[in-house]
Amino acid sequence: MYKVLVIEDDKKLQELIKDRLERYNYTVSIVKDYTDVKGQFLREDPHLVLLDINLPNYDGFYWCREIRSISKVPIIFISARLSDMDQVMAIENGGDDYIIKPFSFDLLLAKIKGVMRRAYGEYAERTTRDILDIEGLCLYANQNLVEWDKGKVELSKKEFALLYILATNLNQIVPREKLLEELWDDMEFVDDNTLSVNIARLRKKLEDLGIYDSIKTKRGQGYSMVNTWSR
Repeated sequence: MYKVLVIEDDKKLQELIKDRLERYNYTVSIVKDYTDVKGQFLREDPHLVLLDINLPNYDGFYWCREIRSISKVPIIFISARLSDMDQVMAIENGGDDYIIKPFSFDLLLAKIKGVMRRAYGEYAERTTRDILDIEGLCLYANQNLVEWDKGKVELSKKEFALLYILATNLNQIVPREKLLEELWDDMEFVDDNTLSVNIARLRKKLEDLGIYDSIKTKRGQGYSMVNTWSR
């Protein structure tokens, strides 16, 4: 049975989420002390976090970073904020998905199931090998790590997924639409800028390893990865 931690200060919404998810056999815990969210996360050890942005003391972006410092657990932001920048910031700070209030519970359940399927389901296990060696560039799926020339760098879940798709399609153009569909369940809340931000972050981390210009932008089409590291 999957455990969900709800970090949301609207008591009515807390109870609605708890009631609905428990009907679908999720175990639901609700954060009560907004000065110790990280501590409660550690004690509950959930499979997934539902996280509001507007919280007492510190906002959801802060707590997302705190959780990301100790865990790769899936995090879905739930917020009334409508701007693209808030959604980009949610992803930048480590979120896996974003849902805007007010939302239907059918949509919330669909997003939870999609994230759970990618994080824990059989589909993810079948399609991602634990260790992938691409001409000397090693990807470690169980740690979201990439290694080259004795150097290692840790990627976010989205960054690793992007690298994995591009590396397994070496020298081929991967359309932007395919990358968006592979990484995000609901396209309504994701745009090209979200993908561009993640690509830029991935390029920077590869540069930290000494790998430059391996991810090429194919204007109007998508991205491709070429081997610039073993030449």
